[in-house]
Amino acid sequence: MSIVALVGCGGGTGESPGQGGVPSKGVQEGKGEGAEESAPSGGATLAESEGDGVVMTITSAVRDSGGFLTVSGKVTNNSGVLWSGGEWRGDENELQKNGGSIAGASLIDKPGKKKYLVLRDTSGRCLCTKFSGGLDSGKSAEWYAQFPAPPVDTQKVDFQVGTMPPATIEISEG
Repeated sequence: MSIVALVGCGGGTGESPGQGGVPSKGVQEGKGEGAEESAPSGGATLAESEGDGVVMTITSAVRDSGGFLTVSGKVTNNSGVLWSGGEWRGDENELQKNGGSIAGASLIDKPGKKKYLVLRDTSGRCLCTKFSGGLDSGKSAEWYAQFPAPPVDTQKVDFQVGTMPPATIEISEG
């Protein structure tokens, strides 16, 4: 499976896996120049969280047979200023080189009492969307973040990133 090959990759291509694990890269309207395109979202809203004029919508949380969970959705900047996503990259030293990304996201499995962090390649780059150039006010961009999958009996987790309130999401099987 392509996703597994990405996890073991040391060099990293800067490309993000698209739907079905196929790498894709591009610039979408509303994203800064060089921004990466993320996996297309599913459509139905699983959860929404809002903070500081930024709305994060989660449309998909799919567990695959390879032991990964890919969460995706859309972020909309209603703040009135350019949003860089810098506060979403996380506080760990290793994550600082991920710039404005969703690298600091985590999943909380309350019943299992575990926290899952975004997967990274061997160079410390997250398997997630990077918001290169930021997001202009009034614009939206799709995003994704890939995690180790919680046990199969875990059907709901809390998604947390930056200062956004946690959002409870239901996991679907891929």
